[in-house]
Amino acid sequence: MCGFIAIHDPRRTLDAPAALASMLDAITHRGPDDSGTYHSGPVALGFRRLSILDLSPLGHQPMTSDDGQCTIVFNGEIYNFLELRDELARLGHRFRSQGDSEVLLAAYRQWGADCLRRLNGMWAFVIHDKARGVLFGSRDRFGIKPLFRWMQRERTVFASEIKAIRRSGLYRGGLHLPTVARYLYEGALDTSDATFHDGILHVPAGHAFELSAEGQYRQWRWWDVLADTVAAPADAPQAFAALFEDAMRVHMRSDVPVGVNLSGGLDSTAIICAAARIRRAAGADTPLLAFCYQDRKFDESRYIADTLALTGAQLVPLDLTPRQLWDSLPKILEYQDEPMHSTTALVGYHLMALAARHGVKVILNGQGADEVIGGYGSYFNDRWSELLRGGHVAQAWHEISAYSAAHGGSAATRFRQAARHVAQHAFGAVAAYRGVADKRHLTRLRSTSWLRPELADYLSPSRARCPIALREVLADAVAVGPLPLYLRVEDRNSMAHSVEVRLPFLDHRLVSLMFAMDSKHKLQGPWNKHVLREAMRGRIPESVRARLDKMGFPTDPSGWFRGPLYEPLREILHDPSLDRHTMFDAQALRANLLAHRDGAALHTDSLFAAAQFVLWERTLDSVAQVPTELAARGIPVA
Repeated sequence: MCGFIAIHDPRRTLDAPAALASMLDAITHRGPDDSGTYHSGPVALGFRRLSILDLSPLGHQPMTSDDGQCTIVFNGEIYNFLELRDELARLGHRFRSQGDSEVLLAAYRQWGADCLRRLNGMWAFVIHDKARGVLFGSRDRFGIKPLFRWMQRERTVFASEIKAIRRSGLYRGGLHLPTVARYLYEGALDTSDATFHDGILHVPAGHAFELSAEGQYRQWRWWDVLADTVAAPADAPQAFAALFEDAMRVHMRSDVPVGVNLSGGLDSTAIICAAARIRRAAGADTPLLAFCYQDRKFDESRYIADTLALTGAQLVPLDLTPRQLWDSLPKILEYQDEPMHSTTALVGYHLMALAARHGVKVILNGQGADEVIGGYGSYFNDRWSELLRGGHVAQAWHEISAYSAAHGGSAATRFRQAARHVAQHAFGAVAAYRGVADKRHLTRLRSTSWLRPELADYLSPSRARCPIALREVLADAVAVGPLPLYLRVEDRNSMAHSVEVRLPFLDHRLVSLMFAMDSKHKLQGPWNKHVLREAMRGRIPESVRARLDKMGFPTDPSGWFRGPLYEPLREILHDPSLDRHTMFDAQALRANLLAHRDGAALHTDSLFAAAQFVLWERTLDSVAQVPTELAARGIPVA
């Protein structure tokens, strides 16, 4: 797990060594163990290493092939590198290191771009292929590892984080106001290739690219979640259990300690129980550390206790007050480079810090399970609507009745809501109706009192498709949102502390299996993630397997903003500079804060969005502080 820079400058007008040094300084936290640079013609590469596999100098990057024709910078993990290494050795390749970087480089030399489909892992990489005169690169199927691109005439810059591009001495861009507007009006984050920084784009997940010697850029999609499925298994729970166990086995390959973030929920419990089984089979003699945060309002201690009793894991709790969490927000925003979705992200940052303090460099986490297996409550309505649209009225009523009996509420009301959803989807296919709906939506957004109306000029009607089949709804959750946002937040939170996060539920084999299964295996009666629950029978505590509610490191920002965080919020919103802000109506925000405090209205989302946006803007000129603080922690900077 690392960070890298790649610069392509056909005119060779750039002082590349100076630019690389400054950019690498900005991402030292991603790789405190080693650094390196490479220069050849128009290409300059820089690398910061976090040693996870093969801790020896043989894993140094940039790494060049024996024939000197290909040089790679690679951030991520190829979990099936041992199997690929054996296959490539049989084809005549020889290896000096014991890590996955050399295997990835050999795979490209053997198969070219076709190597991507053979990889099981998370990655972003760039290879300078001298023989072909191109830079070739790729991002993993889900975008677990980041990669950004910025072009200035013929010159192109790639980097693992936005701050590196901002530190290059080349970038002079401002805010990308359409992205800002979508966030402040709609709460949209990480739903497109655009970022908050004008001209800096994501290399999309599941895409590859080539950059010619002349600077011509070509990008293509090499993987799509809906196109890459397998045959549906006869026994879904058994197939899931077997594949999940293997996904866990390869995700635990590491030459450094591995820990788990544990809530009382189904996903993290499945992970830690599988990790404990694998460790016992391997004869591990050190404790498995489980890092946990519990807000006093949300008690999951019963489920966690049952899991600890089954696994023998050692709990390491995070004990911070709301004020302590909030006070770290400016620093977290510096690492994130962009605003975040909620105060839950603050907890994630400190859990990673806790892991780092205990010497754990790899954390297993449950990200992706909700989007792939059907974990969110809204998916039930999608499932029922899918049944109604297919003419399965009796089955839809049966499912809704079973859900309502377990969760409470009116089955008849839920049935009508599902039917309305089907009707709205049908009308949405009519251009005239869609135009009226878009106009009403934009009019409603323009009336947002706490934003200056001029910002709404950057809004545009959404032309995104509105899927109704559950399979397509989940595909959108994986590719558009919310998964890309959660992956971004988790990557920056973990790498801020030089910790690698691995996500077994996003093993692509498991994802392909889930997208081959019928919707009934995701949601059935009162149960979400039905196939996971069935697969985990006898493998996890029954109290967790059978629980109906869902939490997962929850926080209480609404209560916090009325109590311990009222004064910090008030400080931000009463800063005189806010009266001159081009995007906010300061008086409306201050009124919202008072109404929220007094219980007259609920303004949690708008208060958090405005406050963190103000704090985030202040970080834009403070990127240079990050390496200084890392040096103070004893981490060498380039």
